[in-house]
Amino acid sequence: MFFSIIIPVYNRPSEVSELLQSLCHQAYGDFEVIIVEDGSTEKCEEEVRRFENEIAVRYFYQENTGQGFARNFGMAHAKGDYFVFFDSDCVIPDQYLLGLKKATIDRQLDAHGGPDKAADGFSPFQKAINFSMTSFWTTGGIRGKVADPKKYQARGYNMGFSRKVYEVVGGFVDANQGEDIELSIRIKKAGFNLELVKGAYVYHKRRNDFTSFLRQSYSFGQNRVNVNRFHPGAIKAVHLMPVMFLLGFLTVVFSSFVFAPLFFTGAFVYGLWTLGVLWSSAIGSRSLKVGLLSVLTSYGQLFAYGAGLINGLLKK
Repeated sequence: MFFSIIIPVYNRPSEVSELLQSLCHQAYGDFEVIIVEDGSTEKCEEEVRRFENEIAVRYFYQENTGQGFARNFGMAHAKGDYFVFFDSDCVIPDQYLLGLKKATIDRQLDAHGGPDKAADGFSPFQKAINFSMTSFWTTGGIRGKVADPKKYQARGYNMGFSRKVYEVVGGFVDANQGEDIELSIRIKKAGFNLELVKGAYVYHKRRNDFTSFLRQSYSFGQNRVNVNRFHPGAIKAVHLMPVMFLLGFLTVVFSSFVFAPLFFTGAFVYGLWTLGVLWSSAIGSRSLKVGLLSVLTSYGQLFAYGAGLINGLLKK
């Protein structure tokens, strides 16, 4: 068996059903699926059992330990030569495994990460969140749009590595604090070839409400500081951009009371950025509503991530 697909789950039975349904249509069939129920009160066992006659799927339950350690549990029970990890809120395109198998051979990959996209059926808000999480205007292109695939740091919602990598490097060392980024860095430091595979994308639903999205973005900022604890230097200039964005915005607001020239200059700059986000999202989605929502989610993401990073640094 080549692929072992490992999926940690916490109170997401309906998502698991949709994810497993998408895996039933894979063009490449040499894989197993391992569902690790991580202490859920809303269990997905019944949903998993419905697919046992369609794909090779196994269900495990453990007390809550966090998604990183749940993935480790899955690897300990895996039979495949290459481990692939998805979050439960993903839907997998039919050609994913076939394309990934080809990429691992052609490019001699030991590990990979893949981007995420918004499916046509996603709500306008989900499409706006996807834009703010993947756009150059908000992330500088570090989440799936890097020019050099070798510089990519894989994310746990769509990543994988060989059994050999697991045997040499080990698994995730943290439950849910940037554990995927930390492992990506460790894999590269061990000399293995980890690259972005742009064709290995997933449809990622992410958060369904603005408050949860802000909370998640805030945690991402904190998580970057945690990764830096394991790997000093992990905080790059691009990760400080949200901090500068937040502090710059507050400076512009404050300057309106004390120094009008600075206020007007800053308002002009932020206004241009806002128009850029609106135009890019609206054109890409062909929807003005998605464009307007993207302005909201982009500001929210940058503010929350910046605040989380600042708080993490202050607590360090």
